[in-house]
Amino acid sequence: DLSSMPLSQLQDMRKKLRGKVLIRGGRKRLFKIALEMASKDKPGLDKLNEKLECHQPAVLFAKDNPFLLAKTLAKSRSPAPAKAGQRALKNIIVPAGPTGFSPGPIIAELGEVGAKAGIEAGKIVIKQDSIVAKEGDIISEKLASILSRLGIKPMEIGLNLVATYENGFIYDRGVLAIDEKV
Repeated sequence: DLSSMPLSQLQDMRKKLRGKVLIRGGRKRLFKIALEMASKDKPGLDKLNEKLECHQPAVLFAKDNPFLLAKTLAKSRSPAPAKAGQRALKNIIVPAGPTGFSPGPIIAELGEVGAKAGIEAGKIVIKQDSIVAKEGDIISEKLASILSRLGIKPMEIGLNLVATYENGFIYDRGVLAIDEKV
């Protein structure tokens, strides 16, 4: 799924993955037709059509097994600023500490989004770590602006691996996202 991925980021990712992964974007309808035709030679490939519900689908071709591919794509993700209307992927925290802002209206704006701020030595300081958005919350325009001004990039940009096909088996995103530390 290439949704919400800027072109410059996609180009950088293609450079990083060159030789490991071939990325091809296209229209859903054309992918569905191609998968149905290719399923004659590769049984079960047409089952990927059920996974083409994303806005901007892409097909990746890789020699690595699906788990290594998922790991490679996860490593290639990069932080990005939040935009109004996006859904928080995880709890967004404004960390305690100095901000570099001079006292002014921004102290009220910080309070409106849930960050506890005060003034110390002529600068605005966040007094304690504050959760300004919980996982799944829609980010408001005001919150996106504050996070941007504070230099906080809570979102991630990268390819969203939906499913993979290998030797007749389809592996879903949840199966591929295994935690090696466990």
